[in-house]
Amino acid sequence: MSESSTSLNSRAPRPVVLLLPGQGAQFVGMGLGLYGHHPVFTAAMDDVLIRWGTFGEQVHADWIRPTEASTDIHDIRRAQPLLFAIDHAMAKVVESWGVRPAALLGHSAGEVVAAVLTGVFDLDTAAALVAGGVGRAGDMPAGGMIAVAASTAELEGLLPRDVAVAAVNAARQTMLAGPTAPLAEAVGVLRAAGFAVRAIGSNRPFHSPAMATAAAANTAALARISLRPHDGRLWSGYTAGLLSQEHAVDPAFWGSQVMSTVRFGPALRALLEHGDALLVEAGPGRTLTSLAHRTPAVRSRRSLAFAMLPENLDGPEASLAALDDVARALRVEGHLLIDPRPTTNSTTIDRRSA
Repeated sequence: MSESSTSLNSRAPRPVVLLLPGQGAQFVGMGLGLYGHHPVFTAAMDDVLIRWGTFGEQVHADWIRPTEASTDIHDIRRAQPLLFAIDHAMAKVVESWGVRPAALLGHSAGEVVAAVLTGVFDLDTAAALVAGGVGRAGDMPAGGMIAVAASTAELEGLLPRDVAVAAVNAARQTMLAGPTAPLAEAVGVLRAAGFAVRAIGSNRPFHSPAMATAAAANTAALARISLRPHDGRLWSGYTAGLLSQEHAVDPAFWGSQVMSTVRFGPALRALLEHGDALLVEAGPGRTLTSLAHRTPAVRSRRSLAFAMLPENLDGPEASLAALDDVARALRVEGHLLIDPRPTTNSTTIDRRSA
């Protein structure tokens, strides 16, 4: 970290770092166990959804009352807005405990949420950008993403022309993206070569050159917006380090993310080189928590990693208990928390008729 940022060195208790997941972390029903049962989470979700008007009403309806036609959670029209809203709401839950994270690191779309929380975008602007991206989904090429148990060096010379490295998540965990046909060809080639391959939840080839048109549209939209320097806590999965203020206010940096390689693994390792931390995944699933467990700092327990909203939680009590577990770990570490489980009635705060 720079001298202007919050240091992770020589501090007790270990500081909290928020990890914010992106495309691929989504699952059906994510966050529903907290909605209407945790007031901070509920209010924060509503605060985002209501900014989208009619679009927000549809996102809300598809989320809380999924139908056969709306259960494709990997469709960008559902995944992107819900990931943005849930990541933001989970971060607000942590803030409501009286904890100010020392650093924030997002994966893919999670970096936009981190930018909101550190002052680059205001919430209105970021919500409009998310909605704009969803509105342009029809102009994006069909395709997808896959995860491969291989290093980028091992993949050299094996990939079809239109398939690109989308993310470097760990030493031998690489994501690839591309249009439908070339990606299917890549799957066959890689499996024949003995590599384990699995699909990632996406119906678009994010973080590949195939998204160049979307990147240009995003950059043009951002050029009309006043971007601000961040508050010193924003780490980037694209630069693999503390984000420079020059990048923070550059529309092209943010606009091109949709076609740029995510370097989450190198970014997390660089962050942990600045000191040990409590890593809290503030969003759906435990993808980033699992990646954190691959780092030497977490394997040795110099740093710890926790998921706030793991999959397969059975109802409100299990969801609230998962938050309690994270809050308890922070308290044991020595963080002074405001009551992490505020009371509320169990009716959903719903300003929209769904």
